[in-house]
Amino acid sequence: MIFQELNNDQRREKVNSDQRYAAWREAKLRAEGYRGSLVWQEAKGEKYLARSYYDAAGVRRQKSEGRRTPETEKKKADWERAREEAADRLKSMREVMVRQAAINRAVKLGRVPLVGAKIIRVLDDAGLLGNGIRIVGTNAVYAYEAAAGVMVDPDITATLDIDLLLDARMSLRIVTNDDATEPALIELLRKADKSFQRTSQTFRAVNREGYIVDLITPQRNPPWLNERVQIGVAADELAAVPIGGLAWHESAPSFEAVAIDEKGGPVRIVASDPRVFAAHKLWMSRQPDREPIKRRRDAAQAMAVAQLVSRYLLHLPFDSNEMRMLPRELFEQAKPLFEV
Repeated sequence: MIFQELNNDQRREKVNSDQRYAAWREAKLRAEGYRGSLVWQEAKGEKYLARSYYDAAGVRRQKSEGRRTPETEKKKADWERAREEAADRLKSMREVMVRQAAINRAVKLGRVPLVGAKIIRVLDDAGLLGNGIRIVGTNAVYAYEAAAGVMVDPDITATLDIDLLLDARMSLRIVTNDDATEPALIELLRKADKSFQRTSQTFRAVNREGYIVDLITPQRNPPWLNERVQIGVAADELAAVPIGGLAWHESAPSFEAVAIDEKGGPVRIVASDPRVFAAHKLWMSRQPDREPIKRRRDAAQAMAVAQLVSRYLLHLPFDSNEMRMLPRELFEQAKPLFEV
């Protein structure tokens, strides 16, 4: 497998993009800390400083900061000044990111399909990415190649779908900035593209362009342990479909990297360990009931990711101690893939 390594310009701008993206995320987090208000309210002839804020679940709360005194007046003034500074900082960083995206496009760093990038971002904003949902399947390859500083053959990465692995062992909660009482995954998808609709296969949503989103979860053993799992309670909410082999992904260490979308914007991807990805794809390529064309693609992705790990991600050896979540037989079958 031949990888196209980033050239000097691309490497420089990838580093710049990562650093500026980290600064933008920090500025965004700080600005979000000032959501709500700090106002004077009157009760029983006394004025009190009341703070309205959003808790970790996105629910609006209110609490008193005490009677009006020189101390609470200073607290209010300091809070308002800090909020304005945070807002100005975030605005400046947004402008920086717009300029960086243009540079990224110019040096041809863009890789992640735009619809997929939008979906990943709304999941991140909702607090689900890496907290109950991981990106698996072809889109995970963009995280692996971004970390390695290479580009994989487009024939390996081209995709019109995205697989979202739901970890049903976790209690998932969508963080929302509005007053929605029943946030749902399907509504998050519609933030990325309002044309998304659930299909007759209740684990799947499709937009008007035919882009597919599948919500999947590990097949439990014995099968009767499988339960209907979904995040929200909307009438058309997606319900995860159990699939064999995904327990390896669920138990694998997470892997995080910042890739670049087709318009030059950074996108944080949380996937599972690339070694597990390669072993799982090898396993899928040998399933007799899988379509032949998909088996060949699975085998090619397994080989590509395994060689990417062994050549560039040297801190991830294919070691039996670290790959304990894999069956011994599969570990032995996959091991030759990692031999450069």
